[in-house]
Amino acid sequence: MKKLLGLFILTLFFTSCATKDQVVYFNDVQKLEGQANLLEYEPKIEKNDVLRINVSSSSINEEIVAPFQMNQQGQQGGAGGGQNSSLTGYLVSPDGTINFPVLGTVEVLNLTRTEIQKKLEKQIADYVRDPVVDVRITNFSVTVLGEVRSPGRFQISDGRVTMPELLAMSGDVSYTGKRQNIRVIREVNGVKSVGFIDMTETDLFNSPYFYLKQNDIVYVEPTYARMKSAGFFGSPGAILGLISSSLGLIFIFTR
Repeated sequence: MKKLLGLFILTLFFTSCATKDQVVYFNDVQKLEGQANLLEYEPKIEKNDVLRINVSSSSINEEIVAPFQMNQQGQQGGAGGGQNSSLTGYLVSPDGTINFPVLGTVEVLNLTRTEIQKKLEKQIADYVRDPVVDVRITNFSVTVLGEVRSPGRFQISDGRVTMPELLAMSGDVSYTGKRQNIRVIREVNGVKSVGFIDMTETDLFNSPYFYLKQNDIVYVEPTYARMKSAGFFGSPGAILGLISSSLGLIFIFTR
């Protein structure tokens, strides 16, 4: 009976321990030596995004570009209102356009920030010499759920964030989280997709989910041990107590 109990305890100990490959990030990190970054990523603009657009010029008085600016109250300079003052930016309409001062309706759907900047600079150049346009996505945020130390919704100021950066912002994956199967729920043009990231392998650097998009949801799944501990008899102590009590009763009644 003692041997049986000892064997059970030993089995439980080894099955509850994680291996190095399950915990350590980038186990095959030597593969990255000399590898070029092939993912020059920029998020594309989607419906209901909010854009902050600033227009300036280095060669003329800033008053000349004032008609192309939106003031602090979200109103368009020189073109009247036309935008919700609470947005403090240009809301991308369901048809993928924004209402830009002087220029009117401008299509931005599925364009990157750089592409919009070049497009606006070309159109504004008909009115202003050497315009400089800066575009930012003000509602760029990513939600992290599950087994991280600080789950929540994170606002990304520069519109570009990678999976390792996001995990660092959320306090990293806890000891009760699975690093090999992190889920990314993404919506593009109204269609949802699910991708997976393995933080223990360097293949993640070539994944389309390495760079996160606005409104992505990242979920870190709990380990098997964590799921067991959520049940009534889940904790190792409770299981050991139940087994030892049962073995004790069997021993008493079979003496």
